[in-house]
Amino acid sequence: MHLFVNDLTVMDFSYLCPKRGMVGESWIVDVILAGELNEESMVQDFGIVKKQLKGLIDQYVDHKLLVPAEHAFAQITHREKNMVQVSFQRPNDRTIHMYCPDEAYGFIYADEINMESVGAYLKDALAIHLPDNVDDIELLLRAEVITTPFYHYTHGLKKHDGNCQRIAHGHRSKITIIEDGTENLAAEAYWAERWADIYIGSTEDQVTISQLHCDYGDVADATHTAFAYESSQGYFEMAISRAECEVIDRDSTVECLAQYLLEEQTKRSHAGQIKIIAFEGVGKGAIVQTTP
Repeated sequence: MHLFVNDLTVMDFSYLCPKRGMVGESWIVDVILAGELNEESMVQDFGIVKKQLKGLIDQYVDHKLLVPAEHAFAQITHREKNMVQVSFQRPNDRTIHMYCPDEAYGFIYADEINMESVGAYLKDALAIHLPDNVDDIELLLRAEVITTPFYHYTHGLKKHDGNCQRIAHGHRSKITIIEDGTENLAAEAYWAERWADIYIGSTEDQVTISQLHCDYGDVADATHTAFAYESSQGYFEMAISRAECEVIDRDSTVECLAQYLLEEQTKRSHAGQIKIIAFEGVGKGAIVQTTP
């Protein structure tokens, strides 16, 4: 017997890619459980499946930075007090460096982060939590079908009470821009290109390379932008290529990003009325518009 749950959850996370750098992603999770009926004549209660499996997926992947631990670029050093230093040695001054609590990462023992490697990682992690009557679990990971422009962004929200405070987690997000009542696909494409695989940081969290706790070798302020902050989950720092980062004068919540997009698009446009619908992953976001 098989029990399935579609749209179990959405995993919002970022991962390290040798070509693209730090990539914000949002994947929808469907799950299939195979097993015998229990004493309630069920493979498993839907409420339990949704609550427990979603909680485990959140624990292992959601709002983390996934690191391909077997890639030649990945250097992982476990430090004191559950802190982990990660350097991803991409060429052409595009190295990425992190120093964060261990719970901010997901280490995938593969040379590439993709749906296959993450699915295998999650299946192994979840298998030990399955009830006795469940023989197997199948995870189907998929991206939202988006027919208009979208971008991948990574950020960290130090003021957040939950896991959003982790300095490198992200989203795959569509953007809708309506100008004078008409959707502007060209403007959406501009932002999709500008924020393709981008790290969005706040000026409040920006520091110099010399202020970072770790020594990352030949990293310099001329090539990299550095961020650091303390939050309830601990201390976080990172250095990322200036070419793959945009620093804004506010927090990077989706509400603030929508307002930032509106202000920037107003500078670019001659429209009398502009409306921004900024998504944060799948099916959620913020709306802001100019005052008529």
